[in-house]
Amino acid sequence: MVPSTYSSEDIQLMIRDSGLRCTTSRTTVLTHLVKATAPLSHADLSEVLVPEGFDQATIYRNLTDLTEAGLLNRLDLGDHIWRFEFRGEHDHDDGEHPHFMCTDCGEISCLAAVDISFTDGGKSPHLVGEINEVFLKGLCTKCA
Repeated sequence: MVPSTYSSEDIQLMIRDSGLRCTTSRTTVLTHLVKATAPLSHADLSEVLVPEGFDQATIYRNLTDLTEAGLLNRLDLGDHIWRFEFRGEHDHDDGEHPHFMCTDCGEISCLAAVDISFTDGGKSPHLVGEINEVFLKGLCTKCA
C-alpha cells in the first residue's frame, strides 16, 4: 500500500460526504491512516496522538465512527488486535485485499496488488459459502 497524497481539504470533504461532522480529532485520525503504509491499531495511533493532546477514548470513538461511515476497514489479523486502514486507495472491490503478518517480527503488510485464488479440484467438501478476508502468515524477507 502506497501512502496517499490527499490534501486536508480532501480529507475534510471525505468525512463530510460520509455523513459525519468534520472535527479536528476525526480529521487527524483519518489523516494518519491515509498516510499509513500498513494497518494501524488503536495503540499505534494513541502512541502518536496522545502526546498531541488527544485522549485514547476519543481516538477509539473516531476509529469506530470512521469505520461505520465506510472510510476505514477494520481487521483482526489473528492476534485479537483490531487494526484499521484507509479504504480509498485499494484496487480490490470495496477495499478488500489480502494482508501478510510476519510471525517473527510482527510486521504487517497490505497485499493490495496481489490476487489470490482458491481451487479445490473437487476434492474437498464445499463448506465455505463466502470468503470475506484473506490473511497470510509467515516470515518476511528481513526475518527469513
